[in-house]
Amino acid sequence: MLVVLERDTEQVGLQAAKIVAGAIRRNSSLRLGLATGSTMIGVYRELVRRHREEGLDFSRVVTFNLDEYLGVASTHPQSFHHFMQEHLFAGVNIPRANIHIPDGTLTGNYDAYCEQYEQAIRDAGGIDLQLLGIGRNGHIGFNEPMSSLGSRTRMKELSAETIADNRKSFAPGEEMPQCAITMGIGTILETRRILLLATGAAKADAIAKSIEGPVAASVTASALQLHRDVTFIIDEEAGSLLTHKPYYAHVLKMTRSLMPERLS
Repeated sequence: MLVVLERDTEQVGLQAAKIVAGAIRRNSSLRLGLATGSTMIGVYRELVRRHREEGLDFSRVVTFNLDEYLGVASTHPQSFHHFMQEHLFAGVNIPRANIHIPDGTLTGNYDAYCEQYEQAIRDAGGIDLQLLGIGRNGHIGFNEPMSSLGSRTRMKELSAETIADNRKSFAPGEEMPQCAITMGIGTILETRRILLLATGAAKADAIAKSIEGPVAASVTASALQLHRDVTFIIDEEAGSLLTHKPYYAHVLKMTRSLMPERLS
């Protein structure tokens, strides 16, 4: 595990985009796992800039999104389809056929659909690099507390805390989705490399438990401790409750010295 402590949200986004861009340049057919949320906006903005100004080529990249609200059309302004189109896909040259996002309009046959999503990932050769955010309760994707650490893509009921956190994105009086389709923790752990981004003091407790606490279903991001290649990129506020920051700084310095490609 590598912990990268950045000054602020902007630097978190720039560092993550640098890593993603480097991965695409090394492997033009990169299978890229994507996440949504405000922390990702800066990452995608920088990737669009690199495409337009530096020629970063997405024409062979294949993407798989983590999740989508259930009962929300792709055209809804709060759907993750809409988020990805607005912040990334409209600004780069990725073919539509290479984009995979769970279908939020499903009304049944959830298990069969989720197995098809898993199969699409397998057919693509697995995910090379997965972006993740984290919820205040330590969830990744929509794998709420007490999710199985071996779980696969499935329909998942959202916790009251997650609904409350996300309600602000919906119009007053608008019905908030109660469920989502999400990759499972087992699915996420099979990806070859993981970048988790977090900013702000509200994420500090979740980050401390995920990095320094025990692996526990009550904090699903703690399962990332089991992964062989995971990097946390966090700002000062999100890392404020970590107790071993000098150690992380030392490891990061050694990594930048001996393996600079890991951070480019």
